[in-house]
Amino acid sequence: MTSSFEFQTYPARLSDAERDRVLAVLREGAAMGRLSHDTFLRRTDLVLAARGIDELKAITADLETESPWSRKLFGTVSRISAFSIRLRRAWQVERLPKLLLPQPGPYPLRIGRDPMNGLRLSHETVSRVHAELSMQGGVWILRDLGSTNGTTVNGRRVTETVVVRDGDMVGFGRMDFRLSSGEQQPRS
Repeated sequence: MTSSFEFQTYPARLSDAERDRVLAVLREGAAMGRLSHDTFLRRTDLVLAARGIDELKAITADLETESPWSRKLFGTVSRISAFSIRLRRAWQVERLPKLLLPQPGPYPLRIGRDPMNGLRLSHETVSRVHAELSMQGGVWILRDLGSTNGTTVNGRRVTETVVVRDGDMVGFGRMDFRLSSGEQQPRS
């Protein structure tokens, strides 16, 4: 016969998914300014040390005040906001000056403020030797040359090299252009 001591049951171990859900709530609370950095760190430690679901609920009790209706509303507003940003970017791309892609040659096109560059851009946010554009393997490659104010393609910063295409939005410092091969594209 065995004693009742051997049949003690322990609460089930918390799953990683449960912890991840609570950590996501904490991250959102910190991002929205509802938690200070110190409070976020303290609560993160509590989540990792929690042994039961009740402990997890207590950690986020003051953050989960949204009803399903308000989550839907905020989700809709977020999607509308994202759409307006995409619309503004599309409008901006059409209004940008064109930067014609050069004829492919043996040397890359250097871009910057220096008069020796193939494309000279006289703007205080453009570095002396800012970037270079070259044709490699049938595709155009844009490379940032360690510029101070950065090179961007379609709003994303280029740290080394990136493939660019006709119609891409490129930026050198605060000067923005739309790449164009010079060929007329049919309007739809």
